[in-house]
Amino acid sequence: MPLQHFAPRTRRLGRAVLVRTAVLAMAAGALAGLQHQQATTPDRTEPVALTSGQIAVPPAPMGWASWNTFAANIDYNVIKAQVDAFVAAGLPAAGYKYINLDEGWWQGTRDSQGNITTDESEWPGGMNAIADYIHSKGLKAGIYTDAGQDGCGYYYPTGRPAAPGSGSEGHYEQDMLQFSKWGFDYVKVDWCGGDVEGLDAKTTYQAISDAAAKAAATTGRPLALSVCNWGKQNPWNWGAGTAALWRTNTDIIFHGQSPSWDSMLANFDTNVHPSAQHTGYYNDPDMLMVGLDGFTAAQNRSHMNLWAISGAPLLAGNNVATMSTQTRDILTNPEVIAVDQDPRGLQGVKVAEDTTGLRVYGKVLSGTGKRAVTLLNRTSSAQNMTVRWSDLGLTGASATVRNLWTRSNVGSFGTSYTVSVPAKDSVMLTVTGGTEAASSTYEAESTANTKGGSAVNATCANCSGGTKVGNVGNGAANTLRFNNVTADATGTKVIDIAYTNGADAARTAVLQVNGQQATTVSFPPTGSWTTPGTVSVEASLAKGSSNTLTFSNSSAWTPDFDAVEVRPLPGANGTQVVGAQSNRCLDINNYTIINGTDAQLWGCGGGENQSWNNTSRKQLVVYGNKCLDAYNGGTANGTRVVIWDCNGQSNQQWNVNADGTITNVGGGLCLNATGGETANGTELVLWTCNGNNSQKWALS
Repeated sequence: MPLQHFAPRTRRLGRAVLVRTAVLAMAAGALAGLQHQQATTPDRTEPVALTSGQIAVPPAPMGWASWNTFAANIDYNVIKAQVDAFVAAGLPAAGYKYINLDEGWWQGTRDSQGNITTDESEWPGGMNAIADYIHSKGLKAGIYTDAGQDGCGYYYPTGRPAAPGSGSEGHYEQDMLQFSKWGFDYVKVDWCGGDVEGLDAKTTYQAISDAAAKAAATTGRPLALSVCNWGKQNPWNWGAGTAALWRTNTDIIFHGQSPSWDSMLANFDTNVHPSAQHTGYYNDPDMLMVGLDGFTAAQNRSHMNLWAISGAPLLAGNNVATMSTQTRDILTNPEVIAVDQDPRGLQGVKVAEDTTGLRVYGKVLSGTGKRAVTLLNRTSSAQNMTVRWSDLGLTGASATVRNLWTRSNVGSFGTSYTVSVPAKDSVMLTVTGGTEAASSTYEAESTANTKGGSAVNATCANCSGGTKVGNVGNGAANTLRFNNVTADATGTKVIDIAYTNGADAARTAVLQVNGQQATTVSFPPTGSWTTPGTVSVEASLAKGSSNTLTFSNSSAWTPDFDAVEVRPLPGANGTQVVGAQSNRCLDINNYTIINGTDAQLWGCGGGENQSWNNTSRKQLVVYGNKCLDAYNGGTANGTRVVIWDCNGQSNQQWNVNADGTITNVGGGLCLNATGGETANGTELVLWTCNGNNSQKWALS
């Protein structure tokens, strides 16, 4: 088919004007004729506001999982008793839907055809019977396996004998189909076997994801995939589009241990990947410890606060048959749950830490002028803590503050709110009615639609000369690129994407920002090909007007795009540290968060792994909680420069000097590119200051 060009037309959405690209009138998977649209003159008297057409994305899963209380000691009667108590406690009415069986339901046995077999003395009627019982209560059922040949029950038996063969390797399609036929709606895939065998997590879980999709297509029952490889091999880089959720750290509690404040914070601290969480894909800091023995009511509330501000899955792990009224009330607080389940589906980020240990987190909620805030006091004494509207991306206009645990409005405040937070505790608020700070909109005014995917240059309104290449509307190898997108500072921004999807299912496209790690974005149906909607992502942009947002797709049908709107989130701003000799940035490879990861040079893209906060405490902080560190307090030439949990020590303090050098307070040596090299991947070390350009840096 020859290329067909489309002129823009206007559409009013509330008070906003959307300039539309071509509308494709087609059903999912079916090619329809392309409709030529008449041009009209856009009305520029009103700003485009994309938030008014927000589409609710699939929320983070809520439910209950068996592991934290029962380990591998589960059977039909145990699960049935928990289901009955779960319903009686009113958890389904609060939004909890899943009952997830963890390890222990299967001891690795298969029949001659390779089908999983189970002990029917423990599971009378087979696994479909327990799934049917769960469904009879209006709930969804989850099950568990391992990506390797042998599962966790073999390597770490807990409550049952070691069980060889209790993984799905070599049987991915067979097992996913079996789970779906039994009636399960969710499958958690662990990594014990995969880890021991040295499997590649990305390709392994993609094969499992493909198998789950094939099973769902066969049975008609969607099978949500939960990746559980404990944050190894950086699943936040590839999880979106592969799974509904992926673990970002080790188990929050190991069986037999008591829950602790520190273990909760450790998992929360590594759940710092806002660019990965969007449009129904979720970072997972692990199951809740709320209600487990040893946790106080205050700790339980803080646990809920931190998971909710993260928009994390809420999977209770306590014994619901014996839980107290207090625990039930904490788990079912509707206002905290509403923050977690917000239809925009974004992750909260750290927006301030004026004093060490006093951290403020903000989450952008659906609608306009709405934020959730968690004030976390990690210190050993009560402290006054302040949230500033400006850090949240709001102006100084008055906004209403509400405490979500007292469930009462505190009052209206003009620019900030201060409250006393007890030691090792938190306060959760909403700030509503505020005025959004100024944003920038980039509209696709004219385009070329290409069935075969040829790249055709066209214009992009408000893009400062940028281009839109092709149209991700149908066909293969389409690309939509917004050039010259401006950011006033390096750091995390909220990007609203206006589109139409008249199909009856979500469609996807891949978003890449400035050559950073790409992410798959899902676009739910908007109702018709003439009804626009908006979804949101968070992305880290570089300071200046040279940012590029690229949407692409290799083969599948995708939505039709309208515009993007970039919203500031000033509290998440940082700075790039640029080498004078290399013109490359201080970078942490592949968005890795592990303590001891070497700092390196890499081409500047403004990603979260290149956005550093130069604090008043002389720290250079990345990801909100990892400090640039002279490894092991080293003071000799060649000392590695790494990231580590911020601890206030002098080997994590840096002087940014007027001559462009950055010297470590602990040793007085200069931050230096190894050997004066300039290539991507060059590691950074400490070295005696010598005036060379390999030791000169600009904070931009």
